[in-house]
Amino acid sequence: MSALSDTLAILLLPLTLDFMQQALWMGLLVGTVCAVLSCLVVLKGWSLVGDAASHAVVPGIVLAWLLGIPMVIGALISALSCLMGAGVIERHCRIRSDAVLGITFTGFLALGMVLVAAVPSDVHFMHILLGNLLGIEASTRLQLIVTGAVVLGVVLLKFSDLRLYCFDPQQASVMGIDTHRLQFLLTVLLTLASVMALQAVGVVLVIAMLVTPGSTAFLLTRRLAPMMAVAAVSTWLSVVSGVMISFYMDVETGAVIVLVQAFLFLMSFLFAPGRGVVFQRMRVHRAIRSDREALRQ
Repeated sequence: MSALSDTLAILLLPLTLDFMQQALWMGLLVGTVCAVLSCLVVLKGWSLVGDAASHAVVPGIVLAWLLGIPMVIGALISALSCLMGAGVIERHCRIRSDAVLGITFTGFLALGMVLVAAVPSDVHFMHILLGNLLGIEASTRLQLIVTGAVVLGVVLLKFSDLRLYCFDPQQASVMGIDTHRLQFLLTVLLTLASVMALQAVGVVLVIAMLVTPGSTAFLLTRRLAPMMAVAAVSTWLSVVSGVMISFYMDVETGAVIVLVQAFLFLMSFLFAPGRGVVFQRMRVHRAIRSDREALRQ
């Protein structure tokens, strides 16, 4: 019994440390917001838009620091400028939208990296690229809480319209829903979630937080509300596992969280009831076996 209690004490040691508790709660908050929006991103086919939004915030964050304004404002303006600029370019040339987005968001990212290197400061802008879940300051935690509450509140209020817009935008337009306004709203929400996820996993891995949970849930259910719930649960498992594993292995927390999310997606891909590869193969083998038995009879 003593050995068991000692083992449990060692395993639960991270939960007794204040900075680990803060990291866990912030990770759960950021993960929940990203999981909810990832379902909309996957259904809408906006993975590249999420990637663009997450990378385009970098110059806005640096400029916001220089101007002494909240970084979330600079990030929002920068990301929206990138996405709206890509839309303008697309309307005036024959280049495909994915190529235009690729050009614009890499250009914004490059500008951000130049600013990071050129601006002398005592701020670790490298946390923008790699994340810093274990070192989020109190003021930043407050911004994350407010931003997360706003994003989740807006999704709850506009849930019916967003669901129809993602599944059938033509029907939404016929029913009198302003799809252009919804598109802009979803873009803003996606940008805010990207800014939140930067604190946890950094620019490099934000797109995983905005795509993987929704993709995992999509393999398990097709209804939006259960899909969001499954995505949130998978993200909670990833955050808790990532925080604990990174503590004991002394590796980047954000990277471990994303790795766990990728593992959960792989398990869903293989073993999702009715849709997983294993179940599909079993169904094919049963059909072949039944056909052979029918021929023998």
